[in-house]
Amino acid sequence: MIKTFKQLFLAVLCTLLFLCSSCLRLDDNLFNPDNTITEYKFDNYTGEVDFRLGNSYTIPQNKINRLTFTSQTPGESGSYTIHGVYLGDLNRIATDTVIMYCHGNRDHMDFYWQRAKLLANTGQKNRYGVLMIDYRGYGLSEGEPSESGLYADVNTALTWLKQNGLTSDRLIMYGFSMGTAPATIVAAIPISFALRPAKLILEAPFASAAVMVQDASRLSIPGTFVTDLKINNAEEIKKVQQPFLWIHGIDDDFLSIHTHGEIVYQNYGGSQKTAIRVPGADHDEVPLKMGFNEYLAAINNFIRK
Repeated sequence: MIKTFKQLFLAVLCTLLFLCSSCLRLDDNLFNPDNTITEYKFDNYTGEVDFRLGNSYTIPQNKINRLTFTSQTPGESGSYTIHGVYLGDLNRIATDTVIMYCHGNRDHMDFYWQRAKLLANTGQKNRYGVLMIDYRGYGLSEGEPSESGLYADVNTALTWLKQNGLTSDRLIMYGFSMGTAPATIVAAIPISFALRPAKLILEAPFASAAVMVQDASRLSIPGTFVTDLKINNAEEIKKVQQPFLWIHGIDDDFLSIHTHGEIVYQNYGGSQKTAIRVPGADHDEVPLKMGFNEYLAAINNFIRK
């Protein structure tokens, strides 16, 4: 039984080798099985990242709050410790607008720290709070990755926000790549989660696990041949009524804008949607190719509408 993205990509790779199909690129942006760390370094992280921000984007130390949550799915007998970070003033959660950033499949929060910092500069520095977590099995978070665990981990973070005074009308869900799955589910099925987001932002979303398999193999292989993941953004987005911002690189070589992003955008079930197609941007290059100022202006304009 294949339950995680990492297992999915391994299965796709094995299938490709078995079928002797042409040499294809399985982008390592979303395939990196070794994300073991002993501590979070954030600004002091020296590993590979998609981009690095200048000093003007630095977040004051008193606005960087390291957190832990306890996560448990309905079928689990025990719980897991999930690590997170909140960028902003904890005492203002009850009045602030908060962006919950659901990161992709690679590595851990250190890898996505630059992205979280960038969002914390939306409008102006720390105008909005930003919450990011490492799902179970990522970074220092305990447990093994699973689809049900992914949703439980996000929900425990939302529960913390609610306990600290956040209301649904001030929650923005932002999902990148794999993170578009929990972000979409939270918006689509609010009854299952602690908070219902007011707005949804998806960057480089995938349509479904099945489409991912078919894209990777370039053969008409049923998705169930290699995975039983039930994640299907293209279907879940039909239930979303909140305002929706979709951002995708036109040159995304991993999750094609044509077979993934455009399908999700077209299937959106509400009446307020905005599309930003970024010329020249690969899967992980949207903020860089848009330009940080333009990227932040687009996010801020969407939130303020």
